[in-house]
Amino acid sequence: MTRELQTTGVERFFDSNEIIVSKTDLKGRITYANQVFVKLAGFTEQELLGQPHSIIRHPDMPRAVFKLLWDTLEAGKEIFAYVVNRAKNGDHYWVYAHVTPSFGPSGEIIGYHSNRRVPDHAIIDNVIVPLYAQLCDVERAHANAKEGMKASVEAVVALLQEKGVSYDEFVMSLGQDPKYAPAAVIAGDEMRSVA
Repeated sequence: MTRELQTTGVERFFDSNEIIVSKTDLKGRITYANQVFVKLAGFTEQELLGQPHSIIRHPDMPRAVFKLLWDTLEAGKEIFAYVVNRAKNGDHYWVYAHVTPSFGPSGEIIGYHSNRRVPDHAIIDNVIVPLYAQLCDVERAHANAKEGMKASVEAVVALLQEKGVSYDEFVMSLGQDPKYAPAAVIAGDEMRSVA
């Protein structure tokens, strides 16, 4: 098993008053990492700088979510997402990420900026973990990783369309009263019927 896939099953936590901050260039290579990021990820700053942000990618994180994230950023828009990351030693930690494009003086995208906060673990446990497990199952059902990611993205898009909510509405609704949130109609076994 490669280091990229090794996980310990141990969750790391950070304080609700802490914010993980990183910046990347257009290719997703890390150009800035604050000390909260360095500490939680378990890398030195020197080990992180210049590396692709995927250095902390957890194998249980659906590739479809990153596809949606990158498509949104490249369109010049911000995105919010729940992400599980892998620390250097294989531990994991959950974040609620707000990622934005960084613009140059002429309005061109010159990089990306991410602030990550402590997520609500009830949302993680009750909605995100089951949803991401289903997306990963869709992805792993295909021998070709690219085809698996495409099928997973299509499953998410179809489900959101069926429920009449956008990705942003889904993510932003997760902190609301569950009986009124669009997320309530997405959670559960409904992904299987789409996938």
